[in-house]
Amino acid sequence: MKKSLIAIVIIVVVLILVGIFIDTTKTPVTEVVESAPQVLSNLTILPKTILPGDPVFITVNSTSSVQEIMFDRKKLPLFKYDGKTHALIGVDFNEKNFEHTAAVTLSNGEVITQKVVLTPREKKELPLGIPDKLGGNTSAAEKALLANLAKENAILNAVKTATTTLWSSAFGEPLKNLQITDDYGYDRKTVTSTIVHKGTDLHAVEGTQVIAMNDGIVRVAKTFVVYGNAIIIDHGQGVQTLYMHLSKINVKEGDTVKKGQIIGLSGKTGYAESPHLHISVKIDKISIDPMTFLSFFK
Repeated sequence: MKKSLIAIVIIVVVLILVGIFIDTTKTPVTEVVESAPQVLSNLTILPKTILPGDPVFITVNSTSSVQEIMFDRKKLPLFKYDGKTHALIGVDFNEKNFEHTAAVTLSNGEVITQKVVLTPREKKELPLGIPDKLGGNTSAAEKALLANLAKENAILNAVKTATTTLWSSAFGEPLKNLQITDDYGYDRKTVTSTIVHKGTDLHAVEGTQVIAMNDGIVRVAKTFVVYGNAIIIDHGQGVQTLYMHLSKINVKEGDTVKKGQIIGLSGKTGYAESPHLHISVKIDKISIDPMTFLSFFK
């Protein structure tokens, strides 16, 4: 019996030693703790997907003050909003260069750069005839429409803007109830011509109150052949909002307006087949997508 116990003890000891040897020959395993990497970003650029015709909203998230923001070789105006320093730039609808660079220089000497890559915009085309009040779908009416459009766009592009921001709160919607009927950026086939729709059409029955999207100065309040009764509000630093095809204008050029103020009533004046409100937003004379612009302030 004693010999059996000794044999058992010896076997147990041998097994323990073999186990230790086997463990020490294995590759040691390091415990991996899954965690998301901490991203320290001093620069935010919106929208995430940028199309030709979009506004670009640059935000600096740094405690150091900002000396300048460059987009490629262009120095952008700076403004304060929501406690941070920002800059805006409009990407032209016909932009062919899809790779850009944003660069921020801070007061501590740090330079932050970020690549900005555009995504091609899907091409869309829809027919839109010329209303009878402008001559109908004839070659003569088409020629007159294009000539008037060129003249009116030249007037709009010559509108001056204040060198400082005239607003401090978020931009708001131009109607109490927002319902989009036509988006920005599609081709309107008119007789034999193609006209790009560089604005957003909103559902509005005749006489709907139109609201100033932010504080500013009325630079244009007049009647055009194509744009009908139109208002342009300058918000400073190249930012302008445009309200077109109105049935009534309640402001005059030079007026200072406040965000939410009723500036006119919707209608179907000019190149419009039915009552609606056409809004455009311009940044440094470039017409950009108004809905993308408004999304920056939500």
